[in-house]
Amino acid sequence: MSGDDTTDDRAVGTDGETGDDPAVEGVVYLVGSGPGDPELMTLKARRLLDEADVVLHDKLPGPEIIDLIPEARREDVGKRAGGEWTPQEYTNRRMVELAREGKRVVRLKGGDPFVFGRGGEEMEHLADHGVPFEVVPGLSSAVAGPGVAGIPLTHRDFVSSVSFVTGHEDPTKDESAVDWAALADTGGTLVVLMGVGKLPAYTGALREAGMDPDTPVAMVERATWPDQRVVTGTLETIVDARDREGIEPPAITVIGEVAATRERVRAFLREGGDRDG
Repeated sequence: MSGDDTTDDRAVGTDGETGDDPAVEGVVYLVGSGPGDPELMTLKARRLLDEADVVLHDKLPGPEIIDLIPEARREDVGKRAGGEWTPQEYTNRRMVELAREGKRVVRLKGGDPFVFGRGGEEMEHLADHGVPFEVVPGLSSAVAGPGVAGIPLTHRDFVSSVSFVTGHEDPTKDESAVDWAALADTGGTLVVLMGVGKLPAYTGALREAGMDPDTPVAMVERATWPDQRVVTGTLETIVDARDREGIEPPAITVIGEVAATRERVRAFLREGGDRDG
């Protein structure tokens, strides 16, 4: 399956699901896997992976975590920007189907299920169809990514607030839910998830809103994965840095004075598999 125009017969038509269906014997766990390092998973998440009958996983948990799951017990329902994808409708329906078969189902998501994932939608779908579920929070890459790169999201000398936003939206469209001008005025740290492709648009919008072009910026690609990379620059130069180093999703963008902290601590920071650009 590839592209937004792909028609998948699993995702169209009706499936007969209603809240009046027979009692469900199984259960679904909406589990956050953390940023990708298996050692940063919660103990509960790790136990549930071992106990699950089926694991429906995203791409974002990362290869080391996905490899912990026997191939016979895992199904890839992930999505990639511009690449192969699984319709959300299919994932929703699959969770209900498996639960009604009496299965213990883990819906494994990268980071935390409710931080710019679709955990909220999935939770409502399960409730609408009478399926019992449990939420297992995970360490969000929005926090872990900057941290492992030596970037504190708050710092008493610089900033006392943080804003988390998605970079998927076009900041120039009228219906955007992200007010980049307001964010530029906060004076706090700005963390953008899923914002690699739209980097020129939102950095431009922030500059137009009055944010200093010399504001430090860092991008952390594949945070905590063996091939983690970090690039730094300013609001003016970060697009060139991204292009020069070939930064690709998944990556976190950190905008604000705290991004410059990395260079002050880098000589003593142990980063595992980091290959710094």
